[in-house]
Amino acid sequence: MGRRTQIAVCGASRSDPELDFVAAEVGRLLAEAGAVVVCGGRDGIMSAVAGAAAEAGGEVIGVLMADDLDSGNSHLTHVVATGIGQARNLAVVASADAVIAIGGEWGTLSEIAFARRLGRPVFTLSSWELSGRGEMERAPGVEPAADPPEAVRRALESAAGR
Repeated sequence: MGRRTQIAVCGASRSDPELDFVAAEVGRLLAEAGAVVVCGGRDGIMSAVAGAAAEAGGEVIGVLMADDLDSGNSHLTHVVATGIGQARNLAVVASADAVIAIGGEWGTLSEIAFARRLGRPVFTLSSWELSGRGEMERAPGVEPAADPPEAVRRALESAAGR
């Protein structure tokens, strides 16, 4: 039996009712598809995605900034306590086959950047719009999704192709 697909879901630690609803739908859909959810393990988007995934019978890995195993939200089924602060953002996306970014602040932007640096595809929902110069002009590998079902479908398809 091989490793299950792991999808990271990134977003702000502050709650936003609209985005928390989106995150919950993503978490539920990932769990129903049999994917493992990886997140930062705290509040806001992370708690919403973890709660819905766990409620749907899924597994959730929380990669925490702190070294305290009990500092994550109550929905986590597995905890990685790093003690490395914001640097844990790299561990979150490195532990995933694909990434879904929902809304977000600076930490989410760093996760998007780390994910792309590692070659992980990123699908966004109401998140950062990026552009650059030359090869980076259209932020290759960072693709907006219309809604949670599309983001989850595309993340799972890209993970299957890895």
